[in-house]
Amino acid sequence: MATSINYSPYLVRSWGTGAIPRSETAGVEGAFRFSCEPSHNAYDDPIVYPGQPGKAHLHTFFGNTGTNANSTYQSLRTSGESSCNNLLNRSAYWIPAMMNGSGRVVMPNMIGIYYKRAPQGSKFCAPPYAQACLPLPRGLRYLFGYNMNDPARSDPKLMRWFNCDGPGAVSGRFATMAEALRGCPAGARLGAIIVGPNCWNGKQLDTPDHRSHMAYQDWGDWGYPRCPSTHPYLLPFFEASAWYTNDGTAGAWHFSSDRMAGMPNLPAGTSFHADWFGAWDDITQNTWTANCIDKSLSCTGGDLGMGLQLAMLAGYRYNNLTNLVAPPVRPQ
Repeated sequence: MATSINYSPYLVRSWGTGAIPRSETAGVEGAFRFSCEPSHNAYDDPIVYPGQPGKAHLHTFFGNTGTNANSTYQSLRTSGESSCNNLLNRSAYWIPAMMNGSGRVVMPNMIGIYYKRAPQGSKFCAPPYAQACLPLPRGLRYLFGYNMNDPARSDPKLMRWFNCDGPGAVSGRFATMAEALRGCPAGARLGAIIVGPNCWNGKQLDTPDHRSHMAYQDWGDWGYPRCPSTHPYLLPFFEASAWYTNDGTAGAWHFSSDRMAGMPNLPAGTSFHADWFGAWDDITQNTWTANCIDKSLSCTGGDLGMGLQLAMLAGYRYNNLTNLVAPPVRPQ
């Protein structure tokens, strides 16, 4: 898709100096990181329930501020602002809304995102590790984490976990939300972290279950990570981490998908999952892939790895205090 964007308002010199980031792990992987604010809440899911407003459980969206049930690749690419730096990243990201015990939505303070992949030309981009390393295909979309339709086929639990940081926190990689909250007093931040799949079948941008075109690398008993033969192409995977300050009521928090009408209640945090609908500006994605990923750089804050970084929108605050909001009215 061609672009007619005037880039000058959306790019600044990296860290004010034009500095180039250090190496991530030379020859092993490169990383591109940035932070997002939450954008909005809606009972929509343009991947699972396209064109059906109000059909989904409540989600908290970040990235493209115009994401709704009718969003398509074309609409995401050409409309909406972004709560992740600026509109050069109009990709849409969403997770189940965090609810408190009074039925209000706990908005995250911030969401951290990073994409990682082995650099082009490294041994990890060739057999036996993968058939090839590719950039993110335009229009790719998928779900990952807990599988609401078939829990037994959920992605590996080790790809999602909880943490806590801040005053009095006991940090770690906890399998359940309850475990993380034991060492997460009021004033500290609860983190919900999830890692997406990184192997693609090379054929489809989506599948009926919105999962099977993607897969995770597997270590198996051969001692190194490799993509399945059915999904031989290694893509930049991304990790999302949503952080919520404990206001003293976190013991009653749960995801909207943990408590759903007609379904048994799940322990808080069990149904954690995420959706991603790629809609990066082409030139911007090419730039961070060529520099941050393929040069094994450790790019943070939207740094594009060549002396420029994504500018923050005016008023952007990446570390807000936890904000409680009323859920929206579900469309009839």
